[in-house]
Amino acid sequence: MTKLDIKSLEFDELEKYVVDELKQPKFRAKQIFDWLHKKRVSSFEDMKNIPQSLINELNDKCFITNLIIKNKLISRIDGTVKYLYMLPDGEYVESVLMKYKHGNSICVSSQVGCKMGCEFCASTKAGFVRNLSSSEILEQIYQTERDLDLKISNIVLMGIGEPLDNYKNVISFLRLINSPLGANISLRNISLSTCGLVDRINDLAKLKLGITLSVSLHASDDEIRDKIMPVNHRYKIRQLLDACKNYTDMTSRRISFEYALIEGENDSKEDAVKLASILKGQLCHVNLIPVNKVKETNFRQSSKKSIIDFQNELIKRGINTTVRRTLGADISAACGQLRRDNIK
Repeated sequence: MTKLDIKSLEFDELEKYVVDELKQPKFRAKQIFDWLHKKRVSSFEDMKNIPQSLINELNDKCFITNLIIKNKLISRIDGTVKYLYMLPDGEYVESVLMKYKHGNSICVSSQVGCKMGCEFCASTKAGFVRNLSSSEILEQIYQTERDLDLKISNIVLMGIGEPLDNYKNVISFLRLINSPLGANISLRNISLSTCGLVDRINDLAKLKLGITLSVSLHASDDEIRDKIMPVNHRYKIRQLLDACKNYTDMTSRRISFEYALIEGENDSKEDAVKLASILKGQLCHVNLIPVNKVKETNFRQSSKKSIIDFQNELIKRGINTTVRRTLGADISAACGQLRRDNIK
């Protein structure tokens, strides 16, 4: 019999399971949820106010997801912490804890590997294995808080994987992490990064969750985007921007467009002018990212002058633009490389 991943159940699902399957009173669901998501125990035996007979049944029918810290790197520059987590089946994902004045932010993975094939991204180079469960995404946060003895206030779904390609489990994760009975992290403190799965962006808009949508754009025309982002063969830039406009109309939330600057590919003045033109009228912010070095590509980071010039061109044309601060430079904090090194 396949055991149930009990930590992935939202509260109403857990309550139904407790009453219908375990034949227990409703209040047991709240107790179990509290042990899983507030006290965050690693075994059913740790649930002190649960009768032994129920603990035995839970052990027989369910399991609690736990991750193991396989590697941990701490930046001497800024205190950024990078984790390589081993999942219950022996696969690996990465998480990065970043410390800011406003609080602690974590970047979590949503898949083991990635299907999207973006040329400049390390996460996709080792191939796609599987989706993460809701509990495996959650546990990256829970385990990091336990290990560092701190509270996380902000979450970024920008680690290994394409979150909207794991739509069902990611939505369940968002509801679990936001639950007042659990971590109760505001959805407005959560960002989800996508390479541009238009259908799923439209689905997400309908839910009106209030999260920040970060869209990996990285080009101002289809010719360049086709070359570096295979997803553009399926959804062209115009379709993507229409979906983004729909998202802001439905949620009143500003879109954050991620733009990795690659020397000689997408960092010219002409590229900046075209980018400002296609984003005109969109409620948005552009986040410029000096591209990370990936072994398998010849892509080079744009010069500091090119980055500043690009930013100034956008600002001059009315586009709110910032350059992403680089954290954890001495520990290769960009996701994907630690996992690939470990599985070779």
